[in-house]
Order: sequence, then C-alpha cells, then structure tokens
Amino acid sequence: MKQHWIPLYQSLIQFKENNPISFHVPGHKNGTIFPEQARGYFDSILKFDMTELTGLDDLHAPTEAIAKAEMLAADFFHADHTFFLVGGSTAGNLAMILATCSAGDKIIVQRNSHKSIMNGLELSGAKPVFIAPEYDPRVDRYTHPSLDTVRKALQRHPDVKAVVLTYPDYFGKTYEIKDMIELVHEYHVPVLVDEAHGVHFSLGNPLPTSALELGADVVVQSAHKMAPAMTMASFLHMKSRFVSMEKVAHYLQMIQSSSPSYPLMASLDIARSFLATLKKEEIGSILQSVIKIRGILERTKYWDVLIADDPLKLTLHMKQGVSAKDVAELFEKQNIFPELVTHNQILLIHGLAPFQKMGHLRKAVKRVNEQLKNSVNHDIIDIAGLFPETIQELTLSYQAMNKLQTIHVPFTEAIGYRAAEAVIPYPPGVPLVLKGETITATHIDVIERMRIQGVRIQQRNNHSIRIYSS
Repeated sequence: MKQHWIPLYQSLIQFKENNPISFHVPGHKNGTIFPEQARGYFDSILKFDMTELTGLDDLHAPTEAIAKAEMLAADFFHADHTFFLVGGSTAGNLAMILATCSAGDKIIVQRNSHKSIMNGLELSGAKPVFIAPEYDPRVDRYTHPSLDTVRKALQRHPDVKAVVLTYPDYFGKTYEIKDMIELVHEYHVPVLVDEAHGVHFSLGNPLPTSALELGADVVVQSAHKMAPAMTMASFLHMKSRFVSMEKVAHYLQMIQSSSPSYPLMASLDIARSFLATLKKEEIGSILQSVIKIRGILERTKYWDVLIADDPLKLTLHMKQGVSAKDVAELFEKQNIFPELVTHNQILLIHGLAPFQKMGHLRKAVKRVNEQLKNSVNHDIIDIAGLFPETIQELTLSYQAMNKLQTIHVPFTEAIGYRAAEAVIPYPPGVPLVLKGETITATHIDVIERMRIQGVRIQQRNNHSIRIYSS
C-alpha cells in the first residue's frame, strides 16, 4: 500500500474546499459561530470538526475514508486489523478486556498496569490474578514480571481467559515479552498488551520491536505519546486466532463516543503516514540529537542519566538526598517541562525530530546546577518491599465489593483494612494500592513520603482514603 496516502485527511480537505453549508451538528457551524477572542487559535481546526456526513464515513461502521485509513494503518503496523481510537489507549484497554473476559472469568494481569486496565477488570467483573513485577535496584523501580512468575501463574490458574502485560514501561524499558507470549499461547490463551508508549517501535532497529511483531494478540498504542497525533488519538491492533474482532468492535462502539472527533481521527491517519515515510537518515539525525542532549544533561553532580531500551526516553535519576520535585521545578522556571516526576526520577521524552534548542537546554542545566548548591537533602523512599506476593488474588470479587459500605479514614488509620478506592500516583497512573487490596504499613509509609516530596496522588482527598467498613 502507498503509505504516503492520508485518505481521511484528504477527504476532510476536499469536503472543506466545497464550501459546505451546515444544517447539521456541531453547533459552531464549520467555525462560523465562535467567540471572537478564541477564533484565532481555533479557526483552522473547526473547519475539520465534522460529523458523519456523506463522504466522511462513520467510525463505528467504516466503509470509505476511515476504512481506508484503518487499512493503511493495519498494513504499516503488520496487523490483521487496526481500529482508530478517539478515547485514548484507555478505550482500547477497556475494550480488549471486555472482549475476552466476562464476570467471574480469571485473567492474569501485570500488577503495575495502568489504571485503565484495573478499570477494565472492574467493568468486566473478571477475577484478576495479579503477577508482581521485579524490583530493579539499578533504576530503583519495579519493571516487569519474570517469565518464571508468568509460568507459575499459568500452572496455578490454567483456566484463565487472557494475560495482560505492559510493554514498554513508562520509562522505555522493555523485556523478553516474546518468551512470555509463546508460553501463554501454549495454554491457548491470548496476550493483551498495553503498548501505550511504543507506537514508534514500528520504525524498527535500533528501536525495540513492537509486541505485535512478537506475537501478541491485541496491542493498544497511544499514537499521541510519541507520534504526531492529537491527544487521545490511539490505535488498537489485532493479530489473533483467540480474540474475536467482532467482540472488540462491539465494545469499542459501547465505550467510544457516537460522535467521534474528526480532527483526532485525521491526526491518526497523518501520524501513521508520518511514521511510515520517516527515512533512515532522519531517524539517524534524531538519535544523534538524543546523544547531544544526554551529553548536556550529564554535566552535573546531582543526578545520573539512565539509558533506556527506548533511546528517546531520558531519565534523570536523582543522587542521594536530591529531590526530583525540586529539580523539576527549577527546570520549569527555565521553561523546560518534563513528562513525569516521581520521588527520585524525572522523565524527559525526545520527539521524533532533532531537538532545536540545545543552547537553551545547556544554559538551563547550568542554572539548575547553580541553584541546587544550597538545596536541602530529602529522605529516601524505600519501595523495594512494596509487592511482597509474587502472585496475588483479591479476597473479594468486584461485585461483592460494590455492595459493601465504605467510610473515609486518614491514611494512618487504614492499615489492615481493604481499600475501597485505588491510590494512584499520576503520572504514571499505576495504582500503588488497588481497590480491594489490604492496605499495609509499607503502603502508608510510601504514600506519606511521596506526598511530602510533592508527588501528585490522583485522589479527591489527599489526606484520607475510602475503606470498606467491614
């Protein structure tokens, strides 16, 4: 297929050039009804903000431009079928779980998965079997489950309906997922992969290989994270003999809007074409830019620069006593905004083009170094014992939990009780405490230390937690 084609985008252009008269939604009427003070920024995009009109196709029953755009994406990513998502990878993660699991079905799930995976479990009513990730002291993070843990979980629960894995992690770390996929397939069970941070793996060596290429059945990618697509624009790829495409399509119709955004869908079409037509020499220039940035960032005594399997991810790992929050705030004062800040790490994401402001970055690093000379040391947070159980099940089903009474208590009074809500540092959006999990002293210690160091916990009340009263 001709990957330079962008059929959905071109259909919108053609429609716009015909100067259509709107007697349909949306209410801005092709941008003619819009507040003057905002028109300058919104004007061009509003002309693309269409609905399911003749010639523009229908996301939930595509036969024309959207169908062609999805076919081009499937061809490029080597999928049997690709669905466009306008609800982010969240929509894809929910749909792939709902399409494979019903109430009471067992499903093996990587414990440090994104909250959307956990929400999918609850919506399906499935019985999760959580497999703990390994703690890697070299990066002071939990990374991925071991192959042995996956094997033991399958031996203990051979009747599972699916296995859910995350690849790569937020920081660009990969692992031997191919071995896991092959092991799971021996049980005739599908592997569902949240590959939100790996859409650019389609570019090939020296980037890691996509889980789809390595045999996964369903792979969800956030096109907006690394490719030039708009926020919430994502892909769901299928290549499976175990998962029904019709079921996935059915649940996507339920989860996604019946009025999907055409600018988002067109940006998926554009992003696919961008990736497919990126030249080897252009990729080489991007990687040279990464090397230059890494050299600038390494001019300090306050952090180390960690190298990931994904070269476009640069992690600043704070040395003992240095606060990542303080360093991030100093960078932000220099108008440099990182992707993610944890208690001890800052994640920077390089885009798919050479960085153009090396001089600004060089000055900013120098300024941050100067300002850190008088900084106050911070406590170290020990997370090594956070997941003591390699294979863990919830003691109550989601259905049973939803019938129980809940109360709010301060974090320090919650030890020993079951959590009635998840505790989620965001980003990365991976629950520290799961709904239905028994809260431990280790959980509370880590939460309190994170709060002190400025890590944002995605909860309505940062000082208390909902628990089941009995």
